Amino acid sequence: MYKWFNILVDKGNEIEAFVIMPNHLHVLIFVNAGSINTLLSNGKRFLAYEIVKRLEKQQQHEILHQLESAVTVKEKQRKKKHRVFEVSSDIKPCYNEKFLLQKLNYIHNNPVTGKWKLANLPEEYVHSSACFYLLNKQHAFVKLTYWKDVGERLTHRPLPGDDAGQ
Repeated sequence: MYKWFNILVDKGNEIEAFVIMPNHLHVLIFVNAGSINTLLSNGKRFLAYEIVKRLEKQQQHEILHQLESAVTVKEKQRKKKHRVFEVSSDIKPCYNEKFLLQKLNYIHNNPVTGKWKLANLPEEYVHSSACFYLLNKQHAFVKLTYWKDVGERLTHRPLPGDDAGQ
């Protein structure tokens, strides 16, 4: 997962927040390059190859067989060998501060609430950006961008057709 985040950042996108859960992921990303649908599609493909490669290396034949049997006829025609991820995703554009903060809080509290209880406090869960926001500590594996820094740049970016910057 961290490799994919770093690829996104290297391509000019910005990871503002994330949490990696046992069976899903939440990420708040500012897309500078490409479309969110393309980034997500490429990310799923990249991660699927990594997962299958690790399962093969660990000789997890039963899991690999389950992933093979989940492939549809149409996918088999396109030479797809494994179905690692569900087809769906839940992309929510964050156009205002209130909604963004709601999502940020949800992301960081996900590991400590509900059925998971993976940590007592959000900042204790290492596969999250909570420490970045709560303790002002950069994550060890992901270059994070503070959400207000992105917003600040956006408010000072000239609009198309705006002559003020010339």
